[in-house]
Amino acid sequence: MSTANTPQKAILDDAALISGSLARAFDDDPMMRWFFPQDASREADLSAYFGTIFTRQYVHSAVCERTGSAAAFWVPPEAAEKAVPDAETIGELQKLLGDRAELFRDAVGAAAQHTPQEPHWYLALIGADPAVQGQGQGGALMRSGLAQADAAGMPAYLESSKEANLPVYEHFGFTVRHEVRLPGGGPTLWGMWREARPAGGA
Repeated sequence: MSTANTPQKAILDDAALISGSLARAFDDDPMMRWFFPQDASREADLSAYFGTIFTRQYVHSAVCERTGSAAAFWVPPEAAEKAVPDAETIGELQKLLGDRAELFRDAVGAAAQHTPQEPHWYLALIGADPAVQGQGQGGALMRSGLAQADAAGMPAYLESSKEANLPVYEHFGFTVRHEVRLPGGGPTLWGMWREARPAGGA
């Protein structure tokens, strides 16, 4: 595995690299296009969005890893309460979202109603810059996170609004658990679950 494909812990100094990679990764994501519908400003808006949730939220409590041009944020069950945005972060996100802030709030609420109650590792976000897709960086991050979940004896859960990604997640052992049509005319969100496996069996 090349150095660029080797997962490493993400730190605050990685914010620019991570936010840029994720902004490009999610440019064609149906949910992100719904929240940020302006083509001309989407990359900048997404970069600000991912930078905000990384620096203010996930880096402090979640398991955040990156490769050369990809990143993943995992929330173990013991970090679930700490990984939610505080009031100041919510305010920053509302400013970024503008008139889409209410749709965002309702979408988050709708998804939360279907969050599994069993303790699990939650894959909050994973993405690779399209320039390196197919080179294994996203897969390396997925395997790293699943290995840690398996070592803890925990199942894993994720949500995807991009139907084309479902077979990718199925390859890693996830199965669709439910479909949610987001309110306000939003896209479909697929919740996917993976049972814990013996450590080393991912």
